[in-house]
Amino acid sequence: MNAANTIPFHAPLNAEEGNIMWRTKLCLGLMGLAPTPTEEIKLLRQTGFEGFFTGWGPNSPIGEWKKLADDLGMMYQSIHAPFHNAAKMWTECEGTQAAIDEQLACLRACAKNEVPIMVAHAFIGFKDHSPTDFGVSNFEIIVKEAEHLGVKVAFENTEGEEYLMALMELAKTYKSVGFCWDTGHELCYNYGKDMPGLYKDLLICTHLNDNLGIKDYNGEITWHDDLHLLPFDGIADWDDIAARLVRSNFTAPLTFELGRGSKPNRHENDLYGKISSEEYVAEVYKRACRVAALVQKKSR
Repeated sequence: MNAANTIPFHAPLNAEEGNIMWRTKLCLGLMGLAPTPTEEIKLLRQTGFEGFFTGWGPNSPIGEWKKLADDLGMMYQSIHAPFHNAAKMWTECEGTQAAIDEQLACLRACAKNEVPIMVAHAFIGFKDHSPTDFGVSNFEIIVKEAEHLGVKVAFENTEGEEYLMALMELAKTYKSVGFCWDTGHELCYNYGKDMPGLYKDLLICTHLNDNLGIKDYNGEITWHDDLHLLPFDGIADWDDIAARLVRSNFTAPLTFELGRGSKPNRHENDLYGKISSEEYVAEVYKRACRVAALVQKKSR
């Protein structure tokens, strides 16, 4: 492999840290690293990951992926619900019912295949900041059905933090409501606010990734800032992230959500595409192990 295409090497753990890695299970979201999801899941298992999550669509073979997970001894950690119609949940419009229906369909796919968590976005968009009772009522339909099916709905911190805050109030009534902490989103969409500090008793899963914060000097946030870099390739304080996971009493698997490709007119992720998928996943696994070691160290 050409040295110019090599991801920079990071210092190894000491012997004591390396000896505790097996205590923490590691999961990774699928991102098209192989010709098919089946091959990608096998690659993750071969590399060392104990679980994975996927997205959902009307034709997604969730049952096939769950069977493969069972055959490989892996966790199907969660399914990420569609989010492109999330804003339609908050205002009455032609697409509102369709938005509700696709959330319910994803939720039922989780229940049917014994996938314990559905991750959902509260909102999509950067201009609106006014949650409505209408929207909360629509999402209540989802969490009420989740309660009935025995599935958790983990609302993720994204843009539109006000919408997340409104939905997390549902946790006072429904045990099916949880929080999914995206560490990269925290830096670019939430201005570095301590998100698990707000919902630490509700933290049930993670989307761990790194970020460079907000590029615009005036603080305008855009989708282009959401880089999903490998841990330790951005400005995130992973020592602090580990400490906050421990303070939240988080004991579930550490789940990573990463992006191999760069956003339009940006090149921060380009280096990942210059190595093979096998090399990339191996590097991801090494970084994941480092994060797990930090969490274990903080928990002593």
